[in-house]
Amino acid sequence: MKKFNASKGDSSRKYDKNKRSSDNKSRTSRNKPQQPEKNEVPEKREYKGRGKNERPVYGSVEEKDQKKKPFRKPYSPIKRGSKAGKEKSENQPEYNLKAIQKTLPREEAEIRLNKFIANAGICSRREADSLIEKGEIAVNGKLVTELGYKVLRKDKVTYKGKSIRPEKPVYLLLNKPKDFITTTDDPLERKTVMHLVEGACEERLFPVGRLDRNTTGLLFFTNDGELSAKLTHPAYEIKKIYQVTLDKPISKNDVDAIRDGITLEDGLAEVDDLQVLSLDKTILGLEIHSGKNRIVRRIFAHFGYEVTALDRVAFAGLSKKDIPRGKYRFLNEKEVINLKYLNKGKNKKRQK
Repeated sequence: MKKFNASKGDSSRKYDKNKRSSDNKSRTSRNKPQQPEKNEVPEKREYKGRGKNERPVYGSVEEKDQKKKPFRKPYSPIKRGSKAGKEKSENQPEYNLKAIQKTLPREEAEIRLNKFIANAGICSRREADSLIEKGEIAVNGKLVTELGYKVLRKDKVTYKGKSIRPEKPVYLLLNKPKDFITTTDDPLERKTVMHLVEGACEERLFPVGRLDRNTTGLLFFTNDGELSAKLTHPAYEIKKIYQVTLDKPISKNDVDAIRDGITLEDGLAEVDDLQVLSLDKTILGLEIHSGKNRIVRRIFAHFGYEVTALDRVAFAGLSKKDIPRGKYRFLNEKEVINLKYLNKGKNKKRQK
């Protein structure tokens, strides 16, 4: 047995003391946050979507190839079989809406000059106001510089000496797939719904309302500003039907609570109808008229459910029947007339 030397001390204990001090230093170094180097570039972060609690999720930005061309994948309309057995694209229909125009009130026959110019495909309404202020627009041979000036459809409006007329109306229905954002222009050159209807017609189109990037289903396009305003205004209470898929079965108490209406951070969320469609109680049918942002996902997130799939199957009385995913079709004249008269009595509520 080794004897303890008081003068020299215990070498084994001395070693253990040194080891403990080194372990403490390493432990403190691990706990201490690492400082970035002076030349280190901070990591870029971007919006990645929303989590189960509907809160924003951010992540690192993936470096993109600058030489990579923007997405320009051609999409086509629904093709119909011809007599020869070959497929042909659906032709853009001509709408005879004179009967509707005659029934409109007299004040609706007059439209603002900037809207007249925008409907002719010259520019946007805001840009049209600039053209009017600069004195570049003439009505019936007289220059007009007054903003808010109203014209009749029969008036002769000229720009740079050339007569302009509003574009013919276009009404189009798209069955939107995933991974397309609802916007007319994206500076990040991501896939937009405009790529899906590219080449459908010569007239300018814009989507009415919006669907989230991961939401599929019906999306309506038109160049009819009046109809677009009607379909998006909350006073008209336009019906929308969704098929909702949840991450877990929904309870009967939650179904009853959603039907009764719930209060979210931006106010009351009313549901017109809610039905369970699957035996495992994860697939639901939801009818709603609210147009609030991400309202369907937020309703179920309020009760702790995650919406794993969301598909809009009906919009303003229109269905996606016979429209494959990623395809579109033009509305027929009867469907357009129905939209024009849809919830006509709600106009009184809007005026109040």
